[in-house]
Amino acid sequence: MAVKLYIEAIHDAILEEMRRDERVFVLGEDVGVRGGVFRVTAGLIEEFGEQRVIDTPLAESAIVGVGIGAALHGMVPIAEIQFADFILPAMNQIISEAAKMRYRSRNDWGVPMVIRAPYGGGVHGALYHSQSVEALFHHVPGLKIVAPSTPYDVKGLLKAAIRDPDPVLFFEHKRCYRLIKGDVPEEEYVLPIGKADVKREGTDITVITYGLMVHLCMDAAEQLAKEGIDVHILDLRTVLPLDREGIIDAVKKTGKVLIVHEDNKTGGVGAEVSAIIAEEALFELDAPIARLCGPDVPAMPYSPPMEKFYMLNSEKIAAAMRKLAEF
Repeated sequence: MAVKLYIEAIHDAILEEMRRDERVFVLGEDVGVRGGVFRVTAGLIEEFGEQRVIDTPLAESAIVGVGIGAALHGMVPIAEIQFADFILPAMNQIISEAAKMRYRSRNDWGVPMVIRAPYGGGVHGALYHSQSVEALFHHVPGLKIVAPSTPYDVKGLLKAAIRDPDPVLFFEHKRCYRLIKGDVPEEEYVLPIGKADVKREGTDITVITYGLMVHLCMDAAEQLAKEGIDVHILDLRTVLPLDREGIIDAVKKTGKVLIVHEDNKTGGVGAEVSAIIAEEALFELDAPIARLCGPDVPAMPYSPPMEKFYMLNSEKIAAAMRKLAEF
């Protein structure tokens, strides 16, 4: 088994799927000769040529619109949005067209398309290069939203997304790209979309999270283990659809739940997770559901002290875990 960076696992998934299926192609700003702003698509144009690795104008609505049209004609596009912040001009294409196509065509047409977008802060990217936008799409039936945390998960889930018959938004936390590494099998594998994963078994409190926050929660859990507090951690991996069974099982493990995500607290994915627990597992709880999220401010600050104030870290998470454990 090879040890890969998170970004290498993404590259490998795209490469293998393009070799497997000649209908798969990549489009986006600078994805060709440049290999992408983060170099995810480096080398693909040399192997597959400019007909399957297409540099586009700086026009996200057009990138997604062209992808939708190609998907309707039998192709399998992987559209790259350089930063998730830039996906907003394409929201109409995603919500009004891609998400609704199967329903409006009475199951005659689907949009087998992946839209990849690096998201999240902590990289001094300030307001236009740091946003978490998953909740903006979380309300939309017809979409799937994936946000993996490890190289193993990101490769298996990206392959699943590319093979999915309907549109998938694939959010990659940009801090994970070259910070997180892990084991990735040499052999072929695909992971199911919509299935959460237990990243740490524990008996005292349950933490439900996704993306980069998984790693911060794991660090915090190790701190609390030294204090005799055993933390159970569930990585959602997919935020739409949510793994309701996995969430309820995790709640039953300890009866105390902390939900952690980087996105703003109000109306975030954590609110829906809380609602599921309240509806289906209320009497399993031994404490009120707790949420630790990004603050409800309009944008990520550029100032390093203010960015540090905005971002969660293992110390903030450990404090929230400790408070819940003591309830």
